[in-house]
Amino acid sequence: MYLSTIDRPARDAPRVRRPRRRARSRRGRVGIGPNVLALGAVSLLTDVSSEMVTAVLPLYFVLALNLGPAAYGVMDGLHTGATALLRLVGGYVADRTRRHKRVAGVGYAMSAVAKLGFLGAGTSGSALGAVIVADRAGKGLRSAPRDALITLSTPEPLLGRAFGVHRAMDSAGAFLGPLAALGVLSVVGATTPAAFDALFVTSFCFACAGLLTLALFTHDHHEERPCADPVTTRAAVALLRSARVRGLVCAAGMLGLATIGDGFVYLVLMDRQGFSAGWFPLYAVGTNLVYLTLAAPFGALADRWGRKRTLLGGYLSLGMGYLLLFGPLPGTWTTALVLVCLGTFYAAGDGVLMALAAPVLPAALRTTGLALVQTAQALAYLLSSVAFGFAWVTWGPAAATRGAAAAVLAAITVTAVVLTAPTLTPTPEEAVG
Repeated sequence: MYLSTIDRPARDAPRVRRPRRRARSRRGRVGIGPNVLALGAVSLLTDVSSEMVTAVLPLYFVLALNLGPAAYGVMDGLHTGATALLRLVGGYVADRTRRHKRVAGVGYAMSAVAKLGFLGAGTSGSALGAVIVADRAGKGLRSAPRDALITLSTPEPLLGRAFGVHRAMDSAGAFLGPLAALGVLSVVGATTPAAFDALFVTSFCFACAGLLTLALFTHDHHEERPCADPVTTRAAVALLRSARVRGLVCAAGMLGLATIGDGFVYLVLMDRQGFSAGWFPLYAVGTNLVYLTLAAPFGALADRWGRKRTLLGGYLSLGMGYLLLFGPLPGTWTTALVLVCLGTFYAAGDGVLMALAAPVLPAALRTTGLALVQTAQALAYLLSSVAFGFAWVTWGPAAATRGAAAAVLAAITVTAVVLTAPTLTPTPEEAVG
């Protein structure tokens, strides 16, 4: 009897270890679990709303407003560059208050209301510019807090995969948005004012659904060891004194300068293919289908193969896409390959850059740091889009796109040098916040 009592713990010992292994497995799954998936659902619905409008803006500007390439470049630059300042505000406020969800919610609400602003703007270029700024300002306010929530809900080794899953859901919305726009345009009439009004109202409804999903299904996630030092403006400004942060900001700016608006690419493809205006949103559908398919695998690949390599590989794909625009291939092959290159670029670049930056930034100011990186990229994109529009007018689209491809190669070279191993390695103090 005594021997059986003594022996039982020895026989049960292996069973004690199994729950610990299962717990580790659960922790790994939680990193890509409820909060990340809920944020992905919010982004999916919001991107259906945004891409319904974005997919037809080049068409709207060219057909309804009769804008030339230079004027369209200014509008396209505003569409992204307007997010710059509020990215910093959103990042700082989220770090200061530790209310990432609330700050992101304000940004989502701003973008939803802006969709109705398109109805009142009519064909006024200045009014449309103001509405675009308001819409994109909402995106700027929400982006850094949302990405910070993903990093706070995910173990560091799984950041690439978590951002990949989120971006895959985001791109699913970007895939469905142009299809919804195409449906509205085909039912009401591709270029009638009533078609655009119906599209803006439908976009507003999807934006409200995304905001409701954020309110009901996501939650703030705080660090287990909150930082003792308060978040101050001086500390936020001091981020740029760090060589690691400066390297990330410089790389993001260089990569942004090498990126031109997708609308320019789609206008070239439409001209080469001779498509009617009503089919224009299909280009965004093709791009986002590739993005949707590759985002999660590329996020996992970045965790294993290296985030810097994956990021630069995405930009190499972008440069190839620009070169193919006026290459020797027939129009159909050109269109298919260019859309594959663009989708691959987004899958390997968007979330991977955030996964690359997050571990390097101090925990107390991670949202502000992510906002700095995003702001540098947005401001650079504003300059790039305006410059490309004027280059199109001055030299023609063929020479302008080849120049953009050369800029991509230069940006890859500079980024490879700037993002060296020491730059991407956080100090012990930064690692613990």
